[in-house]
Amino acid sequence: MIFMDVLAKLEALSPIKFALEFDNTGFQIGRKEKEVHKICLATDVTDDVIEQAISGEADLLLTHHALIFKPLAQILADDIIGRRVLKLIRHDINYMSMHTNFDVIGMADYAADMLALSKRQVLMVTYIEKDVREGIGRFGTLPRPAALGECAETVKSSFNLDSVRVYGESSRIIKTAAVSPGSGSDALIYARKANVDLLITGDIKHSMALEALAYGIALIDAGHFGTEKIFVPYLKEYFEREMPTVEVIAAEEKNPFYVV
Repeated sequence: MIFMDVLAKLEALSPIKFALEFDNTGFQIGRKEKEVHKICLATDVTDDVIEQAISGEADLLLTHHALIFKPLAQILADDIIGRRVLKLIRHDINYMSMHTNFDVIGMADYAADMLALSKRQVLMVTYIEKDVREGIGRFGTLPRPAALGECAETVKSSFNLDSVRVYGESSRIIKTAAVSPGSGSDALIYARKANVDLLITGDIKHSMALEALAYGIALIDAGHFGTEKIFVPYLKEYFEREMPTVEVIAAEEKNPFYVV
């Protein structure tokens, strides 16, 4: 399968028109006519991930977060981004990302599915066209009322995490929740509008936590990487279903920090 056929399949899954204006997502490095027999999936582009793509003889590296986010004035080997770009080119590995377009179409509902939210709605509307309203995050009703401590255990289990940070009384009963994978710095105002009991997200700032608690909203910080690493199993399953002739490898990744 040539790369442009793969790209067409991914465009059908998460159209790039749903990407936010600030984003630089999509095809960034490589040849349109390249044959793709093996794809390496990862959340982030790191030197280790690139080495895994090389050793795994991948033809395409596909990540959630983009390697090239801002325009490059130079591509130099002594620059982190330049070094990675040069290495991918040298090993003839195409590279693309699916960032905020996947946040909107893919990530949001997948995260809501993992938490079994019903009566769900878009949390932050970022795209409106005729009758289509799409955006970041989802909110809805939990399968049953549960204590905040139990909700935290559900999040840990669903997202396969060692730990989460919880803000609020552990015994508080939660009926409605919003989930916004990645950075939740802009999510609180929308969680307030949705009138939910709980917001599940990542990168929660101290001031945001205090504000949320003052408004009566409990928080679970499951981390930026922790909530977005679901990109890999989602895409792996998609490729295996839609493109069974293409081999898919999931890069081994871990949180960039650990708790002691």
